[in-house]
Amino acid sequence: MRRASLVLGAVLVPLGWVFAAAPLGMVGHMTGHMIAVAVAAPFLAYGLAGSRFDPAERWPAVVTPLAMSLVELVVVWLWHLPALRLRVDMQPLVLLIEQASFLGAGLLLWSAVLGTQNGGATDRRASGVAAMLLTSMHMTLLGALIGLAPRPLYAMMAMHPAAHGLDPLEDQQLGGVVMLMVGAASYFLGGLAMLGGLLKTRSATA
Repeated sequence: MRRASLVLGAVLVPLGWVFAAAPLGMVGHMTGHMIAVAVAAPFLAYGLAGSRFDPAERWPAVVTPLAMSLVELVVVWLWHLPALRLRVDMQPLVLLIEQASFLGAGLLLWSAVLGTQNGGATDRRASGVAAMLLTSMHMTLLGALIGLAPRPLYAMMAMHPAAHGLDPLEDQQLGGVVMLMVGAASYFLGGLAMLGGLLKTRSATA
């Protein structure tokens, strides 16, 4: 099961990079981002969990749920600043760095949270739930800000319409929806699943 998860995550990584690099406007970029941070990352983290390559096993004092949720927050919000977005659109190398940072931040967060499920203390498991829900909330906020903005926020997107035929504002709005439907939902559902496991554990020990 873990090997299959690892293989699936590894297959999804280049798929995310293809979407991010394709001339699909904000929708393509956002799809690539969400594949990296919210789809490939949890599969990879689950596949690596408990192994010598698991970041949470190697650096348990550093790779903690709340700390990694803050790292992920900084990475996601920084790369969606218009100035950095412009660099990404103009330089392929910066795009590679961006996608790698999304994947790395997501992998660290999911590894930290999954590490709390392997016999971790109740307070550490609760911090994993909090980290998931915090991440879902900030992705919801960012997706809403992008999707509800009254004008295009990203210069290169406005100058070069996407291949799917949407105008720049429509493209940006749909990109915000992708973040909400994939990114925010992934972390929210992950948080709910872990909360359910925590409540079951507490009921069993009561």
